[in-house]
Amino acid sequence: MDETLLDTLRQVIDPELGINIVDMGLVYDIQREGSRVVVKMTLTTPGCPMHDSIAGGVEMALLGAEGVEEVRVELVNDPPWNPAMMSESARAQVGICW
Repeated sequence: MDETLLDTLRQVIDPELGINIVDMGLVYDIQREGSRVVVKMTLTTPGCPMHDSIAGGVEMALLGAEGVEEVRVELVNDPPWNPAMMSESARAQVGICW
């Protein structure tokens, strides 16, 4: 996974929880193929009404990265997202402790 691009995606915020999509555990994979970037990610729920907003945020953030000319966002539902995928700090922000 391209860590630089992953860091870039930290500026994309889940509008419902106010936490970036990386710490939310929504980004499953990000690969650079020359000037093209492919992101595999999920949403907190299938059919999330913020689908277009979040995918558009991913595209805009990555198109601002050096050398990126094309972005493809693949939304997947397998594995389904669950709170265990969140970073420890993200879980603390929403009050989930384990």
